[in-house]
Amino acid sequence: MTPLNTVITALLALAAVATDAAAQAYPNKPIRLIVPYAVGGASDLMARAIAQKLGAGLGVQVIADNRGGAGGNIAAEMAAKAPPDGYTLFFGATGQLVINPALYAKLNFDPMKDFAPIGLVGQLPLFLTVPATSPVKSVAELVADVRAKPDRFNYGSSGIGGTTHLAMEMLKAHTGMSITHVPYKGTAAAVNDMLGGSLQVMFDAWATTGPHVQAGKLRFLAVSSAARSSFEPKVPTVAESGYPGFDLGVWYALLAPAGTPADVIARLSAETAKVTAQPELKQTFGTMGMEPMTSSAEQLGTFMRSEAVKWAKVVRDSGAKAE
Repeated sequence: MTPLNTVITALLALAAVATDAAAQAYPNKPIRLIVPYAVGGASDLMARAIAQKLGAGLGVQVIADNRGGAGGNIAAEMAAKAPPDGYTLFFGATGQLVINPALYAKLNFDPMKDFAPIGLVGQLPLFLTVPATSPVKSVAELVADVRAKPDRFNYGSSGIGGTTHLAMEMLKAHTGMSITHVPYKGTAAAVNDMLGGSLQVMFDAWATTGPHVQAGKLRFLAVSSAARSSFEPKVPTVAESGYPGFDLGVWYALLAPAGTPADVIARLSAETAKVTAQPELKQTFGTMGMEPMTSSAEQLGTFMRSEAVKWAKVVRDSGAKAE
């Protein structure tokens, strides 16, 4: 081998080592996690719990960057357009990723094209809830009473196009009942009106309604998920209550901008799965009425596509449009 060839071979070897070292070095600086919610709410606390444990596993800080507004679209667009280098992630949920594309006439991002899935992290089942003073004790009784006296029933939600609104619209489609929608700005006011007797039924999360059920002021009729909730294992699912195929809830996932290197996605997905398997996280989530979920990046991608089809139909059938 000539001296020149020796030098070239040595340089190529060094380049390969440097490239491999660079790949192994990820991450070597803080990671930004864009969160589409205001500081202090349950979803924000969930994101921060994930960020803290993910950072511990990766050996760098994962810093929550709250960007609320426009139904989460501001945050989603910002994350989608960030450099695809693994240092900007998105804490996405049902609303931004599969409902908003059907709800809004125009979005400046495409969840299916502009994001690389990393993994699911948690879910929030919704409970069909009535006042404890209501004579209704099951989904079947609710449907029968609404059909018999439709003018005496109103249902509340967190607002038009929100999951608590669309969950009831899906139930209406399954049961054929007609019931008046009263949208609120958040479910706290709706729960107060249900406690006061001016609202007859609603879907909501355990964190908001559970304490009132425990205090004997509200009653759960069913849970929206396919399986019973670990928080209320005695409460049947809507599907078990006579409406097979009913399955929905709020889920959360981590994503990166499309084009993020495959090895970075693999590292993030593996670490995310480790985080969601931790008993401490389950305990933290439990205080917020949430349950950890785990998936691979590929499974999340498949799940998002199926969820987009399901929610698009619910939005279309409901006639809901973003305000």
